[in-house]
Amino acid sequence: QIRKITKTKGAFPSEQALMKLMYLVIQNISKKWTMPIHNWGIALSQLYVKFGERILKEKNSF
Repeated sequence: QIRKITKTKGAFPSEQALMKLMYLVIQNISKKWTMPIHNWGIALSQLYVKFGERILKEKNSF
């Protein structure tokens, strides 16, 4: 889906414009995501080791 969007656009006026478009495309894709993330528990525990309490605050948004 990302390639589909960037292919039709052609050229971007700046790198920031490309980054904004990529952000919006990823947000749109994540809304449609229905499958569970493979090995998410392992990834989450590694994030907890790295970021500690900060990850627990954001965990509710996953």
